Amino acid sequence: MLNGLWLGFFVVATLAALVRWIGGDVAVWAAMVESLFAMAKVSVELMVVLFGTLTLWLGFLRIAEKAGLVDLLGRALGPLFARLMPEVPRGHPALGFITLNFAANGLGLDNAATPIGLKAMKALQELNPSATVASNAQILFLVLNASSLTLLPVSIFMYRVQQGADDPTLVFLPILLATSASTLAGLLAVALMQRLRLWDPVVLAYLIPGALLLGGFMALLGGLSATALAALSSLLGNLVLFGLILLFLLVGWLRKVPVYETFVDGAKEGFDVAKSLLPYLVAMLCAIGVLRASGALDFGLDGIRSLIEWLGWDTRFVDALPTALVKPFSGSAARAMLIETMQTHGVDSFPALVAATIQGSTETTFYVLAVYFGAVGIQRARHAVGCALVADLAGVLAAIAVCYWFFG
Repeated sequence: MLNGLWLGFFVVATLAALVRWIGGDVAVWAAMVESLFAMAKVSVELMVVLFGTLTLWLGFLRIAEKAGLVDLLGRALGPLFARLMPEVPRGHPALGFITLNFAANGLGLDNAATPIGLKAMKALQELNPSATVASNAQILFLVLNASSLTLLPVSIFMYRVQQGADDPTLVFLPILLATSASTLAGLLAVALMQRLRLWDPVVLAYLIPGALLLGGFMALLGGLSATALAALSSLLGNLVLFGLILLFLLVGWLRKVPVYETFVDGAKEGFDVAKSLLPYLVAMLCAIGVLRASGALDFGLDGIRSLIEWLGWDTRFVDALPTALVKPFSGSAARAMLIETMQTHGVDSFPALVAATIQGSTETTFYVLAVYFGAVGIQRARHAVGCALVADLAGVLAAIAVCYWFFG
């Protein structure tokens, strides 16, 4: 799958560039070559950030592992994951790391979520009978991770503040609804492919209370003022992040774990993991850069606009689609598209609100794919890409629908 996908990026880029070249754009080939080198540089810059982040968090996670906290989480969720990931033994450390990763993602703690997720993927790889083919458990984890369930989209609020929004948190509830739809679609897609029984009483016993708690939390936050919500987002995120570190250290100390030596041991693992990621990042990001530089995404957007106009539908949301089209490929490009939409149409215009909701409810799928599978040497993704893109599409469609519902 990854071989065909990677080659497909270059083939589509070449076809799009040919169309532009025939149309008189002689600079397109230079732009594509320049993009190759630029994205190779970006890959190295990302690696510099990942080196520090992975080294820090895998050090703390090793303390949590030695202190038994990860095993405790794994045992608590054992009955649920026995149905969703039957090949993972009950109480396996991977289950604890998966739980921590989902919690970090939900609170918007990206710097913590990625290292924890890589630790989870590595633990799942230890159970994988193949060194290069993704297991069912790895696919489910990656798709749910890429579905971007976020309870506190602090970064979106920040962008809206920077662009002068009167109510930066206006898109809070639309993002919550859209990101929930994305995660649900991802789960259903994987369940269909892997024939998981989501109606199992044990699964429902976990999912229904979880959904009720999520709904209650959404209702509580939805009733707060913009100022109170922004303040709570920042406070809750920072408290959770530092609270986790303190919990790991104190429980480790109480259980006689040599915390400093254990941290250093885990940090060494982080360095090794980060070092192995560079080839995968260069391969994927350079292909994405060529695709963008060729104008293929612009052709896609023009085609969608023409189709919507032909159908006679409201085309206001089309101006938000640049963010949707580039988000699976590049987080930085999607941010740039979002800000450009805000500046062009106004921060509280309908296209800007849709773009902000899309940005908060979808994920950089191909980046996540490259990092998570690249960290353990997976080359055959099986149905992971298709299911992740289904989640992305559901997030985009839900974002558009919810924005029409909220903002008309």
